[in-house]
Amino acid sequence: MKKSFVFVIHLGFWVAYFFLLFVILAAATMGFSSGISPGYLAKVGFSFAVLPPFITFYLCYCQLFPKYIQTNKTGLSLVYGVLYAVGAALVGGLSLSLFFGSGVMFKDGSVSFLSEIACMSLIGLAAGIMGIILKGFINWYDEIKLKEALLEKNTEIELALVKAQLDPHFLFNTINNIDALILRDPKVASEYLNKLSEILRFMLFETKTEAIALSKEIEYIEKYIALQKTRTLNDNFVRFTLSGSIAHQMISPMVLIPFIENAFKHTGNKKAADAITISLAVTDKKIVFECQNKYSDNNKSQIADHGIGNDLIRKRIALLYPGKHDLSITNVNQCYKVTLTLTHD
Repeated sequence: MKKSFVFVIHLGFWVAYFFLLFVILAAATMGFSSGISPGYLAKVGFSFAVLPPFITFYLCYCQLFPKYIQTNKTGLSLVYGVLYAVGAALVGGLSLSLFFGSGVMFKDGSVSFLSEIACMSLIGLAAGIMGIILKGFINWYDEIKLKEALLEKNTEIELALVKAQLDPHFLFNTINNIDALILRDPKVASEYLNKLSEILRFMLFETKTEAIALSKEIEYIEKYIALQKTRTLNDNFVRFTLSGSIAHQMISPMVLIPFIENAFKHTGNKKAADAITISLAVTDKKIVFECQNKYSDNNKSQIADHGIGNDLIRKRIALLYPGKHDLSITNVNQCYKVTLTLTHD
């Protein structure tokens, strides 16, 4: 919600509150024939009915709601809500004492003090509840707008990613390599053709869901690596390691693959050992993915963009894993490294 709208909501609340306060004070003072000094009324009203609710309202709005209510800490919410109200009432009592002397709160001893503090606390608590309601409404509205924006952006980004994955150069090169294998080793050529078919099926159908089994994503990666290996005779060109149990682990589709595809696109010497190293470490709470590729000076201009673009990939991950990811990209000594950590409940 725009700040101007939030300001209008706050202004509207306080205008309504002061109007109600004016009506109550007008009705309460009508019975006094001699009238009451406006200065006295302003001091009492400020200390008793303005300061405590104002303090409690914004403590609940800025502190209580985001820290305790939004995190479902019901018990602490009640405790701190009461403490805020009582604390604001004590501030109001201090203000009365400053205006009228320290004895004004103890006209009838401790009973008078406690009753006035309790009354101001109730007023403050009512204002605090309104602060919580307003904050909840604003958050609810913002979440709806955010979800709409995320859905729109995610759709756009996913379309761009799908288009990027259907790389014609990769398809043409793979088909040509398989064609060359048909005469030499028809069995191996058939295996690669099946892998290519499964990759295309995965990209067209599996990526439509919000989450897939991590095992399927890994199968795609392994098949993609196997097809890329047909372009070189170097068996040690790529090294892929997996640690941890992937059973029952889920992941958003096509999160890891763009980094791997970019690594293959921009790796320089395909005859070097471990030109590309990929690792995946899986635990109960997180998935740590690392992809590293070496490149030469000839690839320097291309490595800056690195495929479909780091900004696009970052945005997609941020949309899919808000507050639950850490993406680090380094480029040192002709070695490009991506480290992505995904956490989950």
